[in-house]
Amino acid sequence: MNIGPRPRRLIRISAAVTALGVASLSLAACGDDSGAGDGKVSVAASFYPMAYLAQRIGGDHVQVQNLTKPGTEPHDLELSPKQTGRLSEADMIVYLKGLQPAVDEAVEQSEAGNVAEATSFTTLEKHGTDVHGEEGHGEHGEHEGHDHGDDAAGDPHVWLDPVRYAQIAKGVGKHLQKADPKHKAEYKKHTKELVARLGTLDKEFKDGLKKKKTDTFVTTHAAFGYLAERYGLHEEAVSGIDPESEPSAARMKKLHEVAKEDDVDTVFFENNASDKTARALAGDLRLKTSVLSPLESVKDPKEEDYFSVMHQNLTALKTALGAQ
Repeated sequence: MNIGPRPRRLIRISAAVTALGVASLSLAACGDDSGAGDGKVSVAASFYPMAYLAQRIGGDHVQVQNLTKPGTEPHDLELSPKQTGRLSEADMIVYLKGLQPAVDEAVEQSEAGNVAEATSFTTLEKHGTDVHGEEGHGEHGEHEGHDHGDDAAGDPHVWLDPVRYAQIAKGVGKHLQKADPKHKAEYKKHTKELVARLGTLDKEFKDGLKKKKTDTFVTTHAAFGYLAERYGLHEEAVSGIDPESEPSAARMKKLHEVAKEDDVDTVFFENNASDKTARALAGDLRLKTSVLSPLESVKDPKEEDYFSVMHQNLTALKTALGAQ
């Protein structure tokens, strides 16, 4: 699965960090690395949602290295040769194919034995908007064109659907049991607890969005297709699956029409990306702006996690869609 080429703002890991090696990034997304030591299962995770699963399921028995530093854009990650080499030494790799080309290539080169690839545990679908095209398909131009890859490609943002994320959690749990059979019972227990918590989150979204006044929301980045599908919402995005893509004039005109037709109240932007286009659109239409996080990373893992950010997203959606 390949999202396709993109104009990339390369976020290069500095020479200083590279010199420190992969160990300096240990647990970057899931807490500190105090107490990490011999005897733990070393897990290399591609970005925050994968690192979070490994840490929550593995608990004290794992040392998780997040390849993507907190607050950075995962799509643009570049790995040093040394980091790529270290992947071969990990007891287990947890990643999501198709989101980070550098990681896909590094995993392939690593020839690692125990690899938990997230999309193999769930199903993928196509979502997105052709931000360059002139014509849409369907009442709102939804699913226009699919500008994010070949026919075999799908939207990689599966973690934003709690049901699919739970499926991935089960898969990661099984791989951890394989990597460390000695603590199999604990991994099973932690997986069951996490899946139950995700089930509760799913119910909270269903109940919270049940009495919405409109089902349409506008966001800068088409990351919320699975979430929209799960809870009966309609996502209209300024950019496509690729957050770097630039919308055409025709696309912006279409968004103006949709916003008026569907009584859109708010234009969402994300905290790790430019909000210039979203604010311009909101200004033109006199709409509010708010944050909807794609949860590709968190700025401070000690202060927030997957569940706290998803609850923030739910509150933001309830407010924007009149479901309060």
